[in-house]
Amino acid sequence: MTKRTNRNYTAEFKQEAVALVTEQGYSVPKAAVSLGITDKLLYNWKAKFEAEQSGAILNADERAELLKLRKEIKELKMEKEILKKASSLLLRETK
Repeated sequence: MTKRTNRNYTAEFKQEAVALVTEQGYSVPKAAVSLGITDKLLYNWKAKFEAEQSGAILNADERAELLKLRKEIKELKMEKEILKKASSLLLRETK
């Protein structure tokens, strides 16, 4: 019995594979056979591509920006809390 290995495909390869179906009119099974991949894999890539195009899911750039913005919000909230505490301490000292 042979051991099955998972292959990694580049984003460019996936885009080109989906383009065979969406832009060039190939059927998914025919495109999958010509590329040496399974139908299921190509259907998954196509569904993910269509979801990204419709805005249902985030692409890699959007995901990275979202993470960066969440981190920035967290830091700003911490700074705001520190400033609140510092201002309340200053008010107490001036009374």
